[in-house]
Amino acid sequence: MPADQESIAEQVFTALSDPSRRAILAALAAAGPATATDLANRLPITRQAIAKHLGLLTEAGLVRAEPGERRRVRYHLQSAPMRVAQQFLAALARDWDSPLNALKDHLDRNPGAP
Repeated sequence: MPADQESIAEQVFTALSDPSRRAILAALAAAGPATATDLANRLPITRQAIAKHLGLLTEAGLVRAEPGERRRVRYHLQSAPMRVAQQFLAALARDWDSPLNALKDHLDRNPGAP
């Protein structure tokens, strides 16, 4: 995987490591674009915390801010970075499949082996 894609995957994994950010992404996926205030009304997270999390999600490319009327910013999901992270995980899984299958075969042939 190219370095730029690894960087994107790292940002996505960092963003997804926090349960509040995952909740924000889930809320946007379920109900569509929303403002920080909309999200604060739906989630047990303060508006200030949501704004902070939205900043990190924006930096990771997982959401896009769209300025609206009267300084209201709506946030939209962006799927491209998630696809990069999925490709990273798929490649990692492929890299593990062969050694794990070899270990399974070895253990099947040698049941008493440690």
